[in-house]
Amino acid sequence: MSKKPSKTVPRAASKASSRKLPIAATKRPAAPSEHDTADRIARSLEAIAAHLSAAAPKPSAVDSLGSADAFVWHPNGRLAPVPHVSRVDLGLLKGIEQVRDILIENTERFANGLPANNALLWGARGMGKSSLVKAAHASINVNRKPAERLKLIEIHREDIESLPALMDLLRASDFHFIVFCDDLSFDGNDASYKSLKAVLEGGIEGRPDNVILYATSNRRHLLARDMIENERSTAINPGEAVEEKVSLSDRFGLWLGFHRCSQDEYLAMVKGYCGHFGIKLDEAELEREALEWSTTRGARSGRVAWQFTQELAGRLGVKIKS
Repeated sequence: MSKKPSKTVPRAASKASSRKLPIAATKRPAAPSEHDTADRIARSLEAIAAHLSAAAPKPSAVDSLGSADAFVWHPNGRLAPVPHVSRVDLGLLKGIEQVRDILIENTERFANGLPANNALLWGARGMGKSSLVKAAHASINVNRKPAERLKLIEIHREDIESLPALMDLLRASDFHFIVFCDDLSFDGNDASYKSLKAVLEGGIEGRPDNVILYATSNRRHLLARDMIENERSTAINPGEAVEEKVSLSDRFGLWLGFHRCSQDEYLAMVKGYCGHFGIKLDEAELEREALEWSTTRGARSGRVAWQFTQELAGRLGVKIKS
């Protein structure tokens, strides 16, 4: 009976297995230096401070409304205070006495908690529409206690769609607010006017009792005439198509029209500015230069009168302090 061949282990392998493997030497971790420890502590403290800062309650926009009388609304929910409003003294606004008295009376009723209307100031350029709103706000606040002061909030035309969010914010405040939009108009397929319509009238919540809206525009219906004509010519029902957009201006209870001023009114504006700021010039020479200035500009308005006054003051070395 033949013997089974036995398996032989390679000589090299047997020698290797017979060798004792050296014990790996273990290195002890180096002790951290004082500099590394200080860095880790500083980073930890910074992380803790950042966490506490994020968790701390932040003052809301409503809480900061007492810090100023005027603000600019940003669509991210921020009301930026305006410490100094660029405005013209009410007494310097000439040629608009009738609309001035109407707006002042409406604003004063509102500030006293009585019913008042939203106002649309429309008409000729440079005739003091926005200046009247700011001057009316300042005149109402004269001699009022801090808690009773009327607040003016400007919203830019391109941010009209965020108007409902602003209304929600102001609704919770004890102050009264004029929300003011300068040069308001709509072009093309702009549908943001629907947000304004809902706030003025028609929404479920409606306009808050402590908010009134004042807007200025060169257009009575806030739309260009060619837009109205285009809607009328292309719509299936021309009347309904135009009615939806024209009805926006109907939701302002007050329509205050501003028209081009006469030569006498223009000269009265110039003389009023010069008298107020101490600009002295012979009356005949003043009238001649003022009329020449308006001719080169191709218009007579309060804005042109103010620009001429600045030119004259600069030439005569008189400083104008607003």
